[in-house]
Amino acid sequence: MSTSLVRTTAVLGRRLAVGALVTVAVAVGNFFLFRLAPGNAANLGLVPNASPELRRSLERQFGLDQSTAAQLKAYLLQLAHGNLGISFGNRQPVAANLWTALVNTVTMVVPGLLLALALAVLTGVYAAWRRGSASDHALRAVALTMFAIPGQWLGMVLLYAARGHLPAGGISDPFLAGAGLQAQLVDRVQHMVLPCLTYALIVYGAFMIVLRTSLVETLSEGYILAAKARGLSNRLILRRHALRNALLPLVTLVGLTIGTLVAGVILVESVFSWPGLGESIYNAVNARDYPMLQGAFLLLTVVVVLSNLVVDAAYSYLDPRVRS
Repeated sequence: MSTSLVRTTAVLGRRLAVGALVTVAVAVGNFFLFRLAPGNAANLGLVPNASPELRRSLERQFGLDQSTAAQLKAYLLQLAHGNLGISFGNRQPVAANLWTALVNTVTMVVPGLLLALALAVLTGVYAAWRRGSASDHALRAVALTMFAIPGQWLGMVLLYAARGHLPAGGISDPFLAGAGLQAQLVDRVQHMVLPCLTYALIVYGAFMIVLRTSLVETLSEGYILAAKARGLSNRLILRRHALRNALLPLVTLVGLTIGTLVAGVILVESVFSWPGLGESIYNAVNARDYPMLQGAFLLLTVVVVLSNLVVDAAYSYLDPRVRS
């Protein structure tokens, strides 16, 4: 095993250990954070017009009548056994609720993220190579516009533009539950088009601007000028020498985007009534569903830690200086 590989593995191991400590600290911090908000699940309309006796019964059932220290101890013991608890809202395991919501979110976010990356690479490379031209100014204006537009406003504009052609909300048509597999697949894809496109356009602007700026700086380096002097083609210079180094800032931004995707996903899922992670968190906040909130933010913390590890590994692959 090479020295650089051993060093990289050791660094990733230390990052993983630090990530585990951060996850535990965030889990404890979220436990207290959610309880700072006024009210709880027993007195915020979970049962409309509930009597004081019923509210006290709900508090006992949810364990909210215990002291904060006792609740924290019970939560950490459950967490140590891999149990995220039971949702106050539907009395189902939090893990099952989060898995269903996460799958729905991933099916919407991943295609949107890939579309945004493809558009950013195509337009960013073209704009950087033609820097200072009219096409460069036009592409940067479009990217800045997409970066500045609020996600919910963009979603509503797309809803209006696609009215009568694409579904306005939801993840599927309930009347097609008994239809064939092909009909259900087509229906699911039609419901995904607008949310995926909205999310892609939201993150595209930042991706394109960062890649174009990084590539412009890379194209002015001495080794690029030397490659041009040797007579290498523009395509070969971009693919072999410039683009790989220019991708490093974009890799970082993608990792940060994955780690903080809920901020954008909540807006998109709210506009299109998409039953994903963002909508689940939004509903849990309104209902003070502590187990759902604790489980959701713990999941997000793990995603952030893992995405940072993936970014570190990608840096080691893209930049040999990191390995050395």
